[in-house]
Amino acid sequence: MARLTRIYTRTGDAGQTGLADGSRIDKTSPRVEALGDLDELNAALGLALAWCDDVGIRETLVPVQHRLFDLGGELALPGRERIDEGQVQELEALIDRIGEALPPLEEFILPGGGPGSAQLHMARAICRRAERTLWRLAARERVNSASLKYLNRLSDLLFVLARRAAPEETPWKREE
Repeated sequence: MARLTRIYTRTGDAGQTGLADGSRIDKTSPRVEALGDLDELNAALGLALAWCDDVGIRETLVPVQHRLFDLGGELALPGRERIDEGQVQELEALIDRIGEALPPLEEFILPGGGPGSAQLHMARAICRRAERTLWRLAARERVNSASLKYLNRLSDLLFVLARRAAPEETPWKREE
């Protein structure tokens, strides 16, 4: 059965949107901003996947895209928690495993390194913004602490994946 039978509803034309519990809130609310940042992050991951030929990156990021929908579900239905500490630990294990195979960092690296790597760096920056937005919401309303940790670890995962995808890295050269 189709869940989305109509794409436009006209119900948001006055500056409000509906949450999954049926309540209406302003589109400028921190909750809706957080939802928008998660949507942008998920789209950025989709773009990165379009540029990355690495099967391991695809196998890593597609489940992350699903978890971002789960996190959006938490925000759309206040009080619901879908992200848990186990998922945070899964990201940490991925970061450790991928990081072990990379050359050690001796200096900051410039974002870039090829189309796929550059897109992963862009997704990392968007992820950091989404995390800051979620923290702003958490300052006003209850937010699942595991979701905040998840976004923090996800930005780290995206960094190591960007390094993995880069055919070559450009270290930052400090101006003397």
